[in-house]
Amino acid sequence: MSTPTVMGLLGAALSAIGIYGLMVGRDALARLLAFNLLGGGVFLVFGVVARRGAGAGFGADPVPQALVITGIVVAFSATALAVALLRRLAELREKARAPRPAPEGEA
Repeated sequence: MSTPTVMGLLGAALSAIGIYGLMVGRDALARLLAFNLLGGGVFLVFGVVARRGAGAGFGADPVPQALVITGIVVAFSATALAVALLRRLAELREKARAPRPAPEGEA
């Protein structure tokens, strides 16, 4: 098997694992990681498709490479925002669960 074929299969496997994690995951952080895995697989498949086109004798097109790089940057920033929101949500849940002190007049 050639390298692009192996990379394409690897990208498809990563995408499948990501979809499975999205369907099965119960925790928000697990779903976020599964979504990132799905995105990584899609980026890999997209890169392999662009590479195969260039290897088939067509002119190399820089647009797919630029889209993949842009997608990686956007995915990283969206993941950072999602993790920050998940941390804030966890802090708010802990504050809601904490027992409230009794007023000073009551014993």
